[in-house]
Amino acid sequence: MNSNEEVLMLIYQIKDNLVWEVSDDQVVTILEKQDHWVQRFFRKIGLKIPMYKHVKLDGFGSFVFLQIDGKHSVEEIGRLLDEKYGEDAHPLYERLLLFLNYINATAEYIERIL
Repeated sequence: MNSNEEVLMLIYQIKDNLVWEVSDDQVVTILEKQDHWVQRFFRKIGLKIPMYKHVKLDGFGSFVFLQIDGKHSVEEIGRLLDEKYGEDAHPLYERLLLFLNYINATAEYIERIL
């Protein structure tokens, strides 16, 4: 199996400690807790710093995020994305892998399980 096939077989799941919500129109909002010592300090001296930062995903991101269930592979998510958005989602796997890499490695919303 070459590396492209291996990447398409990857499976992710949403991290257990992630707080998120879905609106009626299927838009996902991630609630990132703001609990750094600096934020806690400024709250103690009376500044109004929200406890959560709201990160609202766009339509593509929300759709992909809702497919991440520990069962769908990258290839299956790509097929579903193509069925829903067609040409608007292209270049399909380049965009999908870039998004998955970001929410896995940088934002740490998901984790690879296979």
